[in-house]
Amino acid sequence: MQAIALIATATLIGLSAPALAADSFNIDSRHTFPVFEVNHLGFSTQRGRFNKVTGRITLDTAAQKGSVEVTIDTASIDMGLEDWDKHMKNEDFFNVEKYPTMTFKSDKFVFRKGKPAEVHGELTLLGVTRPVKLAVNYFNCGVHPINKKEVCGADLTTRIKRSDFGMTKFLPGIGDEIRIHIPVEAFKE
Repeated sequence: MQAIALIATATLIGLSAPALAADSFNIDSRHTFPVFEVNHLGFSTQRGRFNKVTGRITLDTAAQKGSVEVTIDTASIDMGLEDWDKHMKNEDFFNVEKYPTMTFKSDKFVFRKGKPAEVHGELTLLGVTRPVKLAVNYFNCGVHPINKKEVCGADLTTRIKRSDFGMTKFLPGIGDEIRIHIPVEAFKE
């Protein structure tokens, strides 16, 4: 559900470790799918993902700075069942008619040992903007073995409360805490 935060985090992956000046990267939408997890009625952990993510990342490793702007198409939610997708798109959850996108924006990166370790930014979901911190659990840049372009990838994680964004339907049965995992890849412009 709060996968948008995940996408924003994914954008940070596009940062290039070997860069000497700011480099720009475009998120690879074929390899960036924010995944979210939520407790379902105390019985199980349910997962969903968003299939359409776009964004741009800039990274200056020498100055240890970066920025990211990510947009997630909320109607691209994928729960694995058409009826469930339809329910998640309605007013009870993502209200895709009124809020067709989620966004994550950041210009604050924390570096450790020359690589991005955290991204502090703002997630906008359902018209509500809140601060979100993404942990960068893995980060690597290199030449893609198939298309020979420079690429960076990362695995990002965060936790948010859906109620902070006004998504309160079925609380507490459906959990408030949303765990987000974002695998991200981005190609240098």
